[in-house]
Amino acid sequence: MQIRKITESELPEAMDLVWKVFLDFEAPDYPQEGIDEFRRAVDGQLEKMTLDVYGAFKDGDLLGIIATRNEGSHITFFFVKKEYHNRGVGGSLFQHIVPLTDNAFITVNSSPYAVKIYRKLGFIDTDTQQQHNGIIYVPMKYIKKS
Repeated sequence: MQIRKITESELPEAMDLVWKVFLDFEAPDYPQEGIDEFRRAVDGQLEKMTLDVYGAFKDGDLLGIIATRNEGSHITFFFVKKEYHNRGVGGSLFQHIVPLTDNAFITVNSSPYAVKIYRKLGFIDTDTQQQHNGIIYVPMKYIKKS
């Protein structure tokens, strides 16, 4: 498996992966307002490419992506194809981005579905479950080890 930065020409495929995994695992728990808001976030990224997006590839196939903002200190998108769940893809993506930020911690607004995964990676909850514009999330933080 190779992890590298997603190119602009690969971004549509990456955001399509994000959308499909979201629909399978997160959308069933979201109100329509949240689904629409998430779609706008995906479309906005396609228009602007304002995030640092990294992909995990195997034999040219995109297995998963992780996208950060604020110089790598906040995870915005973190999605792995269903058939590659529990196979180390997500952990490898996360370990790839940890040294790329100079910040002492990395934050995420985790979907309820992914809280257990983030905890396994070492994140801790920083607040209770929230909802904003229909997006349901739990604020979490990973403190980098020195």
